[in-house]
Amino acid sequence: MKKIFQKVVQEQLISRGIKLSRATNKEKVQSLIQQLNPYDIGIDLIRLGPKGDGGYLVPDDLEGIAACFSPGVDQISGFEEDCYNLGMQLFLADKSVDKPNLKLGSNKFNFIKKFVGCTVNEDFITMEDWVKSSNIKEQSDMLLQMDIEGHEYFTLINMSNSLINKFRIIVIEFHSLEKLWDSDFYNLASTVFNKILQSHTCVHIHPNNCCGIDRKKDIEIPKIAEFTFIRNDRFEKKTPQIVFPHKLDFDNTTNAHISLPEIWYKAQNFIHL
Repeated sequence: MKKIFQKVVQEQLISRGIKLSRATNKEKVQSLIQQLNPYDIGIDLIRLGPKGDGGYLVPDDLEGIAACFSPGVDQISGFEEDCYNLGMQLFLADKSVDKPNLKLGSNKFNFIKKFVGCTVNEDFITMEDWVKSSNIKEQSDMLLQMDIEGHEYFTLINMSNSLINKFRIIVIEFHSLEKLWDSDFYNLASTVFNKILQSHTCVHIHPNNCCGIDRKKDIEIPKIAEFTFIRNDRFEKKTPQIVFPHKLDFDNTTNAHISLPEIWYKAQNFIHL
């Protein structure tokens, strides 16, 4: 009777143009987290950028990377400067600032005053069009570092698989992860993660301590976290990475420290929670 009543109510709401979002099944959330568990691929992680916000851990496999694409420009640009010092061309984009805060001459980097998203107009550009306009050689490897405040999901889902595969290393700050319990958001986020995981493997996760951890149904989810991926052709073997935090991890803010919950690197121990 309860299910019949819920169905009738839902049909009435839909007929009035009101859509109720369903809750995601716990097993689906657990499964996605397990897929994202990081691996040790036998390549050390190093830190590019400062000790704090704006610094990220990446595999020490940077030789030969032609360019760093960094959508989302902050006041801290140490990561990009380190990439430049390693011989990469720099490409930055952000509509909200007039120029990046780089200790480099303007002839040392490329900046466009646009947001990166899933459309092209006076305010936005797609990753596809942006990379194409850079004139980077077709066979060159690149690095992607993205922090665009929640717009990463639609931006990434709009990228072709061939473009994603051009990036040897991908570093992305994913936002609103606590919304994985919302079925609509879960469908979007899981599609994005699975798209990346077709060609790349997660090697590191660092929770941003700005916003804390969401706890529901015995599962802890950092609301914002930085993920590092490497393309699968860059390693031969992998084993689960079970030591967190990494010695090169540092808090993003002065807020209380948060650790990566164990389910994010020991998911197999939580499947039967």
